[in-house]
Amino acid sequence: MSTETKVAELLLSSGAIILRPQKPFKFASGILSPIYCDNRLLLSRPIERKMIRGFYVKKIRKENIDADVIAGIATASIPWAALVAEKLKKPMIYIRTEQKNHGRENLIEGGLEPGQKVLVIEDLVSTGGTSLSSVASARKEGAVVEKCLAIFTYEMEIAKKGFADARCQLLTLSNFSTLVKVAAKKGYIKQEEISMLKEWSKSPMEWGKKMGFEQ
Repeated sequence: MSTETKVAELLLSSGAIILRPQKPFKFASGILSPIYCDNRLLLSRPIERKMIRGFYVKKIRKENIDADVIAGIATASIPWAALVAEKLKKPMIYIRTEQKNHGRENLIEGGLEPGQKVLVIEDLVSTGGTSLSSVASARKEGAVVEKCLAIFTYEMEIAKKGFADARCQLLTLSNFSTLVKVAAKKGYIKQEEISMLKEWSKSPMEWGKKMGFEQ
């Protein structure tokens, strides 16, 4: 069984991912979605938390990622970055989405030297905006950032294009396509709902209206 499949099964069985095609969720962006991912739930589960850390480390070693520093993004991926950094015995930093307006007014917390290779750790990639902004912030400080590693991606085209344009490779432990296959096989969704999920993946912005959930 592949890592992608194992992680998809873990996300579904733990409730970190919920599939609800008939009663979609509404994202902060306004997008209606048949899937909701909250990997923070895994942090409360010691067994699953350790498994995810193991999958992160395995992927890093498999891809031969040479990183001087592990970076988390405020706030959701900070714990995952800390777990990975501790396991690999690497320095860790975290990147804010906005610069502080007090104290040292830092955007990046922790020690980062120009020329250091940074691996950005994410928990979830949707549009990719937050991830790519963090990559840009680290590069502005002189870091070399070529890869971002996330637990899960919705595989939105906007994210794929964004990472390609930024010349940063997005690696993930699992993905939307694999999850749909696992969910169908394990009975989390009905066969007739598979097409609804695939349609969302193709055009998430228009999906709600196309499916008749909004006028």
